[in-house]
Amino acid sequence: MSELRRHWTPTAVAFLVLAVAGLVGTWTFNAFAIVQMRDFVGDLVSSGPAVSSITVDLLVVAIAGSIFIIVEARRLGMRFAWLYIVLSGITAFAFTFPLFLAMRQRRLSARADQRGTS
Repeated sequence: MSELRRHWTPTAVAFLVLAVAGLVGTWTFNAFAIVQMRDFVGDLVSSGPAVSSITVDLLVVAIAGSIFIIVEARRLGMRFAWLYIVLSGITAFAFTFPLFLAMRQRRLSARADQRGTS
């Protein structure tokens, strides 16, 4: 049991909490949009300049984050990194990116432990 908990550093836990907040927060509003039968994409681009600005802002961050996920996962030998990107289209990048960061932090902690015991 301590083997499982050992790599959950405070930073990894913080990223995991943010992932859960991102999932709950985005899906709450997604549920409202579904119940109200809103045009999700139309609302993103035609609800005024402020919404369009936020949309472009988040889209650019999501693309940059996706590139980071692929590059960093390869560097650390993390498998299935593409799954975080695919899941972001189904859930939200506000969920998958902090989740990736939590798993990345666990990987870094495990690697540090391996170096310490080698």
